[in-house]
Amino acid sequence: MSTEALSAVSNQVMWNRLISVVEEQAQTLVRTAFSTSVREAGDLSAGVYDLDGNMLAQAVTGTPGHVNAMAESVKHFMREIGTDNMFDGDVYITNDPWMGTGHLHDITVVSPSFFKGKMVGYFACTAHVVDIGGRGFGADANSVYEEGLCIPIMKFAERGAVDMGLVKIVRNNVREADQVVGDIYALAACNEIGHRRLVEMLEEFGLETLEPIAEFILENSYRATVERIAALPRKSVTNDMTIDGYSEPIRLCVRLDIEEDHIRADFSGTSGIDKKAINVPHVYTMAYACYALKCAIAPEIPNNAASLSPFRISAPEGSILNAEHPAPVALRHVIGHMIPDTVLGALHDILPGTVPAEGAGSLCNFQLSIRPQSGGNAPADARRAEVLMFNCGGSGARPSLDGMNATAFPSGVMTMPIEATEHTGPVIIWRKELRPDSGGAGKFRGGLGQYMEIGTTEGHEFDFSAMFDRVRHPARGREGGLEGGATRFELDDGTVMRGKGKQAIPPGRIAFLALPGGAGYGDPKERDPDLIARDVAGGYISADAAERDYGYKAKS
Repeated sequence: MSTEALSAVSNQVMWNRLISVVEEQAQTLVRTAFSTSVREAGDLSAGVYDLDGNMLAQAVTGTPGHVNAMAESVKHFMREIGTDNMFDGDVYITNDPWMGTGHLHDITVVSPSFFKGKMVGYFACTAHVVDIGGRGFGADANSVYEEGLCIPIMKFAERGAVDMGLVKIVRNNVREADQVVGDIYALAACNEIGHRRLVEMLEEFGLETLEPIAEFILENSYRATVERIAALPRKSVTNDMTIDGYSEPIRLCVRLDIEEDHIRADFSGTSGIDKKAINVPHVYTMAYACYALKCAIAPEIPNNAASLSPFRISAPEGSILNAEHPAPVALRHVIGHMIPDTVLGALHDILPGTVPAEGAGSLCNFQLSIRPQSGGNAPADARRAEVLMFNCGGSGARPSLDGMNATAFPSGVMTMPIEATEHTGPVIIWRKELRPDSGGAGKFRGGLGQYMEIGTTEGHEFDFSAMFDRVRHPARGREGGLEGGATRFELDDGTVMRGKGKQAIPPGRIAFLALPGGAGYGDPKERDPDLIARDVAGGYISADAAERDYGYKAKS
């Protein structure tokens, strides 16, 4: 084997090792975090960066919104802190939506990595915390100032000494102080583990810096991504999608221009900034637009700065996808998670038989603000609690496969177990099961949503902060597939609730949720009868729906 070939093999081994390093970094965060959103749902990201702030590798565990947005954040830290003011043992922090990952509830922590007295790179990680003060996690704020505590880019620790003044400020501005402060320490520990493993790797391979492997990673990733783009037809395609919004529908528009060495995605024509907290900073728009393009065009190429750079994303200033400070942005994910379906719809014209039908899109989150029942009816052990729960609807059917049931696409987070949720506060999940007939009919059926029923233990009442979409605009099918089931939110007495916003739940009442399904792909009449029979037998579709949508009469 030639020296050049041997070097390429060694570099590939080190590249894989670097990915393993950041995966252990992420798993450390999962194991040490306090919030269920991190340790149960995996709403986090972790990565390693070179001295120029370029992301070299990301953990497999994590969400595209965090990872791809965080890819831009390290350079902000370098500018604000100053590389001449960075020392071994430092830890930096922010939750600035425009310099982090899009809203105040995500805390990003960056740590410089030193080897033999010299800085060799950075580790960064992000996690969603259960509370950040202000109005609480929800859609009701009128500006970012109402949404909670903003931590500017600053030092959480210098040379290993934690800024206890900052810790006191955080503790006195959030509702779940132990969880939030615990998560910050977990973020710092996660970066420390990444640093230790990197030092071991450099010593093992006899390297002094990351520069040789960084050059190999970035050059090969860029070249491979551009090759995939060059194989596409040179054309421009468009797509648009209408979704619920807060009080008025929101229109998302995209135009894709396929060039020889890049793809430009332009969101001109998209609705303007909303008065309520569903606006999206540009960094989050970029994150999910890049994710959709990469999934469809170059999914096997590892995610890093170079493999993302050929995707050039723009949205008009003042649009809901490029919201500027001080726009309220707490629920940026509800709109941002719809970006991939918008982009994939445009790609369908270029890559027929490749992209799925529309799915539920945004996570079906809710947060409960629980308190002892007023009027002296609360037991002695009644307590306040903030309970956040991530849930999901069905994904869209694929060109050759059914959609996935109750699966978070595009966010990729996991559904929180009932037992873990009930452990965080006096909440009871009375029901959680798949929702029959919610998957859109097609040659390939959309994924099912789910039913949920939520209440509290005796002596408590609560406010329900809803973060839903697809109430009035369900997922659309592709190539003749039918739309998925729409979202429903009501009480057990039939009272219809709003899809977004904080709403008081009267004592003793139970919240009922029917979460949305994904849309179908292809003509339902072309579906394999054996698959229809299987769905009827399994309770995925009813006998009536089988006959109505597929022309299939179940045997009695």
